[in-house]
Parts: sequence; C-alpha cells; structure tokens
Amino acid sequence: QVQLVESGGGLVQAGDSLRLSCAASGDTTCISAMAWYRQAPGQERELLASAYSHDGVYYAPSVKGRFTISRDDAKRTVYLQMNSLKPEDTAVYRCNALGETDYTCKYWGQGTQVTVSS
Repeated sequence: QVQLVESGGGLVQAGDSLRLSCAASGDTTCISAMAWYRQAPGQERELLASAYSHDGVYYAPSVKGRFTISRDDAKRTVYLQMNSLKPEDTAVYRCNALGETDYTCKYWGQGTQVTVSS
C-alpha cells in the first residue's frame, strides 16, 4: 500500500556529488523513520544513513562526513546528499521506510544505480 520511488542516480567521476531522492506515496501514516541502503552485486546490503523520529540520525562510518540524510515530511520525501564520491560508492541505492514500533510497516524502493568512475 506504500510505494517508494528513488531518483537521482547516475554516472559521475570520483570527487563529484549527487543527491538522491526517495518519494513516498500511498498510505504512509505508519511510517516514522526512513533510511538509505546500498548493495553491489554479490555483496551484503549496507545501511548508510537513517533519519528517525525526533530528528535522530545515524551514519555508517564509511560515509560519515561525506553523506547527509534529510527528510521533508510535508513532501513525504527523503534525500541523500553524497559528496566526495569514491569508486567504492558504486552500488544500487535503495530507500527504506518503516514504523519504529510497528513490525507490519516496512517498505522498500526499487533502487537507483550510482556509478563512480576513477
């Protein structure tokens, strides 16, 4: 009943920046937290950043200081600003939305490809 659609991925050079967007639609009333993940083929899914209720945030050590998560609840959209991109950032990036205390409320976007060339 909830759809998440990512956009903003593409091919960039090392050192460049991108901003990813994830827009939610449908019945989003149960959602209280949103997050960004990435996964390369054959690799484990990696949590990059989370935005929780009461303005709490989390960043993975691999992206802390380079990436920034933000959310616009009025637009039902979460963003990931990615600066100083490295080739190892190449992956499919997906957004996730969930209710922090509701196990039935968890949704995923389809993913957007980010490729960083050296």
